[in-house]
Amino acid sequence: MARIFPPGPGRSHLLLGAMADFNHHRLQFMRDMMAYGEVALAYFGPYRVFFVNSPDTIHQVLVADAAKVAKSRVTTSILAPVLGTGLFTSNGELWKRQRRLTQPAFHTRRIGAYADTMVAYAAQLADGWRTGAEMPLDHQMTELTMRIIAKTMFDADVTAEAPQVGEAVFQVLSIAMDRFSKLYPVPTWLPIRSNVEMRRAIGRIDALIAGFIRERRASGEDKGDLLSMLLLAQDEEGGGGMSDKQVRDEAMTIFGAGHETTAVALTWAWILLAQHPQVEARLHDELDAVLGGRPPGLDDLPRLACTEQIIRETMRLYPPAWGTTREVIEPFSLGGYTVRPPETIFVNIYGGHHDARYFEDPERFDPDRFAPEAEKALPRYAYLPFGGGPRICIGNAFAMMEAKLVLATLAQRFRLRLVPGQRVVPETVFTLRPGGGVRMVAEARMPVAEPALAPA
Repeated sequence: MARIFPPGPGRSHLLLGAMADFNHHRLQFMRDMMAYGEVALAYFGPYRVFFVNSPDTIHQVLVADAAKVAKSRVTTSILAPVLGTGLFTSNGELWKRQRRLTQPAFHTRRIGAYADTMVAYAAQLADGWRTGAEMPLDHQMTELTMRIIAKTMFDADVTAEAPQVGEAVFQVLSIAMDRFSKLYPVPTWLPIRSNVEMRRAIGRIDALIAGFIRERRASGEDKGDLLSMLLLAQDEEGGGGMSDKQVRDEAMTIFGAGHETTAVALTWAWILLAQHPQVEARLHDELDAVLGGRPPGLDDLPRLACTEQIIRETMRLYPPAWGTTREVIEPFSLGGYTVRPPETIFVNIYGGHHDARYFEDPERFDPDRFAPEAEKALPRYAYLPFGGGPRICIGNAFAMMEAKLVLATLAQRFRLRLVPGQRVVPETVFTLRPGGGVRMVAEARMPVAEPALAPA
């Protein structure tokens, strides 16, 4: 009996199939795939890629049949030079073990202790802003979140290194994304320019991470942070602790993912607030009423409802992780169609976040979509900025707390305006960044009510 395949766009290019359209118009392609139904098929060259476009099929891939899929070998091979076999790239028993050993650093009670550091570093940034000063807002958010993850997870101050390391991270992501865009990436050992630049950029980040590990091993001190947990971890289910390489891979994964995605979300939030003054006014009213000029703290978070809704709606419109892939390792039925090894499944996060069935007028910025009653009406897997299932982002609670506290700290003291003449266009470089950078001008709202906290 002939195999039945789901509908899809067909082959617009003789050799590349639909991959050419995907590479050139990625976000539009993902929106267009939604029209084919719960499951759609695109040919990337000779390879079949099944797009899952509904909450039900996404739930099946990420939760119900999660054991029948794995991180794709394409993903792991391209990212291995950067992340090794860290949480993002590992599979099977290794992934389960590493998740068990890393999870305690992100328990709710533990991340609450990081709140003061987040606020203190954001306040330090605000102390340097001046009315009328033009600044590269995207770079500032990257450097801020990098400083926060380094301090909270590794007890390290990377203020001096942040600009150079931020540039190295962007370079790694750009080159890796270019490799993902090719059917047959050039081998990493060839001495071509992109490979040389990739190695140089990875070396810069590696040197920073190696410094964290070397200093902690030399001191032997247990500071109770992620790095100490990685170095001292013992698996209760057997297998001992982590090797030096595994510590490096997990530290690299947490450091990279722990600052990039939050920086991108915050950058988009500032852009959207500048474009929607009525929402910005509501935010300021909330901050003035709840905080009264003082810095925010952990206990304020439940009362910063508008602040949280702005972050959530920002990540709906511009999800930092705009899609994720899985490789089929065991045949199963998906939306009425059979998928088989080693076919690829693409979880269409961006397309789902712009589905008019669940988000009326989906291109409109409307934080009220995430008011409590409205959010309850959403199917569970219609909105997944942090993924879902067993492999949901380990730092999702950390990231949400950081985004809310940073936005509250800075927006209490400043408005930000886009420099005129900019064309802000989304760019898919692993994360969904504003392409070409973002320049904004600060406008002070109020003087500092009390000195900025010293970082803990």
